[in-house]
Amino acid sequence: MGSTIAVIILILLGVVLLLLEFLVIPGTSIAAIGGIIFMGTGVYMAYETFGTFIGNWVLAGSLVFFVVSFIWAIRSGTWKKYGLKANIDGVVSQTEALDEVKKDDEGVTVSRLNPMGRVKINSKYYEAHSYEGYIDQQTPVKVIKVDYNKIIVKQITK
Repeated sequence: MGSTIAVIILILLGVVLLLLEFLVIPGTSIAAIGGIIFMGTGVYMAYETFGTFIGNWVLAGSLVFFVVSFIWAIRSGTWKKYGLKANIDGVVSQTEALDEVKKDDEGVTVSRLNPMGRVKINSKYYEAHSYEGYIDQQTPVKVIKVDYNKIIVKQITK
């Protein structure tokens, strides 16, 4: 009797943690790992305690229970009030590079281009791509191409 309750509790905790991971706090992985461990332990205990036949039924039942719970939670909208609702309104744009940076302009790398990094061209800072390989910090560069919002630079060799 005690083993049955332990198996049920472990599987329920596992399903709850997996639902939390998928619907409320996505990206943390801790809840998912915990949910998998709890469900796995519950199924393992069922195999150990009750044998292969019952263990197979517990495994199948656990998976079906999780899928049904997941579908129910999505359709019911219950989790919407607990889920993350933050929107990111910021936009990364470098379209001004089209107007102010031209081919053959010269500048200096602010960070290492690996193959992307920061450069200072015409007293302004931009993200740039290295044309060939890595370019160390504080290295003179020359703009070889401005493609939409992408600046491609090449190291100036003397």
